[in-house]
Amino acid sequence: MNELWIALLLALVAFLYASVGHGGASGYIAVMALLGFAPEVIRPTALVLNLFVSAMAFAQFARAGHFRWPLFWPFALASVPCAWLGAQVELDVVVYKRVLAVCLVIAVARLLGFFGSSTAPQHTPPLILALIIGALLGLVSGMIGIGGGILLSPLLLVFGWSSAKESAAVSAAFIFVNSLAGLAGISDVVLDPSQGIFTSSHILWIAAAVAGGAIGAYIGAQRFSQTRLRQVLGMVLLFASFKLFFA
Repeated sequence: MNELWIALLLALVAFLYASVGHGGASGYIAVMALLGFAPEVIRPTALVLNLFVSAMAFAQFARAGHFRWPLFWPFALASVPCAWLGAQVELDVVVYKRVLAVCLVIAVARLLGFFGSSTAPQHTPPLILALIIGALLGLVSGMIGIGGGILLSPLLLVFGWSSAKESAAVSAAFIFVNSLAGLAGISDVVLDPSQGIFTSSHILWIAAAVAGGAIGAYIGAQRFSQTRLRQVLGMVLLFASFKLFFA
C-alpha cells in the first residue's frame, strides 16, 4: 500500500483513539498486521506512536481537570515492571495475532460505549486489586506491544471507579508509562540499525499520528463525542479482529 495511505490510516486511528484518551496501539497494530508487517517491526512502531499520541491525550484531559492521581498510581506501579518483562517475551505469530484479536474486540466495545459512561461520584479501587490488575495488564501489554489503556478503561467504567473522561485521562497516562516500559524491554531491537525498525516511512507515520492525535485529544477533552466516527472505526476493527483470529 502507498506510504501516504498508511499514514492517513494511522492518523485516523490516532484521532479516534485520542478522543477517548487512548494511544491507539491496538489500531496501529491491526493496520500493520493486516498489511503483512512482521511482529518485530509492529511492536516498537506501535509503542513509539503510542508515546506521542497518549502524551497529547493526557495533556488535554489533564488540563481539562479529569486526571485522578490516586486512581492512576496503583495500576501503574504494578504494570510498568510487568510491561518491561512482557516485552521480552517472543510470542508465536499465530498466538500473537489471536491475543491481538481479543484486544481488538475489547477496543471495539470500548469505542462503541458498551462499558457505560458513569458520571456519578467515583471511588478508588482496593489497593491490592489495583496492583493485581495493573500487573496483569502490564504483562499482556508488553507482550503484544500496546499501552494497556484499552484494557484498563473498560474496567474503570464497569466497576464505577471513574467517569468516562476520568477514565480517558488515567488511561492515557497508563498507556504512556507502559509504552516506555515496553520500549525499554525491547531496546536491543529498537536501537539495532540492522533491524531497520525506524526509516523515513516511520517519520511520516509519527507525524501523521501526532497530527491526528492532537486533534482527537482536543476534541475528546474539550468539545464533543465523535460517536458516528467511533462506530465506523469499531466496525473496521471488528473486521480486523475476525481476520486476525481466523488467519
